[in-house]
Amino acid sequence: MENYTMLDTVIRFFQEGGPFMYPIAIVLALGLAITLERFLYLGAVRRRNRVAFERGILPALQKRDYQRAMKAASSSDSAIASVLGAGIARLINNCRREDIEYAMEEGLMEVLPRLEKRTQYLATLANIATLLGLLGTIIGLIAAFTAVAAADPAQKASLLSESISVAMNTTAFGLMSAIPLLLFHAVLQTRTNEIVDSFEMAGVKLLNMVSESANRPAAAA
Repeated sequence: MENYTMLDTVIRFFQEGGPFMYPIAIVLALGLAITLERFLYLGAVRRRNRVAFERGILPALQKRDYQRAMKAASSSDSAIASVLGAGIARLINNCRREDIEYAMEEGLMEVLPRLEKRTQYLATLANIATLLGLLGTIIGLIAAFTAVAAADPAQKASLLSESISVAMNTTAFGLMSAIPLLLFHAVLQTRTNEIVDSFEMAGVKLLNMVSESANRPAAAA
């Protein structure tokens, strides 16, 4: 009975908000769909990166087997394999450290748009939901005052308070939609930054291995 009452309250709240509740609901549904897709995508990227780096590329690099590392990077569809593969290819061709670093930066620039894709839409959708809620409230208030002007003086107070209460529903629903979308946007942005940081960490490891390999012959000499 309690669940039914809660559901009934939500339905009544939605129906009394007026026509602007529907576009806000569409914005919320679109934002939730983007959030779900991005969470699944970034989670899959993190798993593929971990497998490709820890089980394929890193062991080969630690053994200075760059051909094997390049083969592991080429056979993987992970983002980190694309970034490190560009650097390993330059390393095999005996390029300078700066050239290897530039190649990995170029690979990161190619991967980054796929990681950030559609995430920024969540902030935009949150702003749209808020503005639609405010617009719905303003239009509702205009209609309320227009109706009150032609109403019986004895009913004006009750009619005005009821109309304002209904008009404020759109603002409440707009904020209820915007706040989770902003929160999801922040969480997704943090996860994206963590993935980018892992790319940079792996690149630094590769460059350090290159420096160690270059310093060993000099030390031996």
